[in-house]
Amino acid sequence: MVAVIGAGFGRTGTLSLRTALELLGFGPVHHMKELYDWPERLAAWRDAAEGRESAARAVAGYGAAVGWPACAFVGGLVRAFPRAKVVLTDRDPDAWYESAYRTLYLSRYDEDGRRRRLDGDAGRVADFAEELIWERTFGGRFEDRAHALGVLARHRARVAAEVPGDRLLVFRAEEGWVPLCAFLGVPVPDTPYPRGNTAADFHARVRRRIGLR
Repeated sequence: MVAVIGAGFGRTGTLSLRTALELLGFGPVHHMKELYDWPERLAAWRDAAEGRESAARAVAGYGAAVGWPACAFVGGLVRAFPRAKVVLTDRDPDAWYESAYRTLYLSRYDEDGRRRRLDGDAGRVADFAEELIWERTFGGRFEDRAHALGVLARHRARVAAEVPGDRLLVFRAEEGWVPLCAFLGVPVPDTPYPRGNTAADFHARVRRRIGLR
């Protein structure tokens, strides 16, 4: 049963939140990278994206879901899991755009500026991400900075409108454990809040995924 829903877009600290929630006992935690590891989950997400099924089926067996694709289905997940808490990871918008552009967006292209075409399951997951994130969420206009920042702002406003105040925490990674643990009602661990998934970490993971070293 999903107990925590991460409503923030990718590159707002979602992978750090994933690690944090696992350390706090809310795992397993769904994240986009799960689809590359378990591509059989893709069919359920496609059904959700096309309105045939609830996104709840796509996160069956998980204790939490953060980042894409879950953040695109916050309203449905909030209704499906009425006791779940919602964490909206947040970041300075300009810093978010620069990070998302340099990592998520540009990773779609090779060193010569050509679109990467992955084979097999990885290719099907990448195609889904392309449709859900770059086409549906950003309307094929992510390179338009003002448009992308507007999409981010509207998403934040929509989450605030759809999620009851007592179920929502707007959270920045630099705030550390204390507000997150207080919101979730769990003790603060005796370890630093997770940090990671730098641009270098991200690109190294992408290179491994496509078979480069």
